[in-house]
Amino acid sequence: MQIAMTVNGEQVTRDAEPRVLLVHFIREVLGLTGTHTGCDTSNCGVCVVLMDGKPVKSCTVLAAMAAGHDVRTVEGLAKNGTLDPVQQGFMEEHGLQCGFCTPGMMLTARALLDSNPHPDDHQIREAISGQICRCTGYATIVRSVHWAANHAAEEVPG
Repeated sequence: MQIAMTVNGEQVTRDAEPRVLLVHFIREVLGLTGTHTGCDTSNCGVCVVLMDGKPVKSCTVLAAMAAGHDVRTVEGLAKNGTLDPVQQGFMEEHGLQCGFCTPGMMLTARALLDSNPHPDDHQIREAISGQICRCTGYATIVRSVHWAANHAAEEVPG
């Protein structure tokens, strides 16, 4: 079947099996490998992308269900060669170590900051609670999101 959606601001239409998951559509059909696959059971959250600005676990969404929607992957965070404040914050505050959960964490953080520009620690931890990081202990991730919130004005308009 033909599946059409907007991915990172670009309209895409591709043929895919009706049963293909969004994570596989993004990685294998579109070639955007920043979205990771982990548990395939929606427990780990490494496959998070934004669909219409909301975090979704792309291992639980059929690509056909995303048809007509706006999907944003980690590749779509930077604009005009400038890192999103969330990406910069993860670098500045060491919010990543192995990098496996990082794309999903950054997209979840972007969605949080889009809806709540100055979250407190509890709100950040609640937002990322559906994602597992085995390396950082989350403290550096929380600091990274605060850094991004404090530097949002530096973001290049889109």
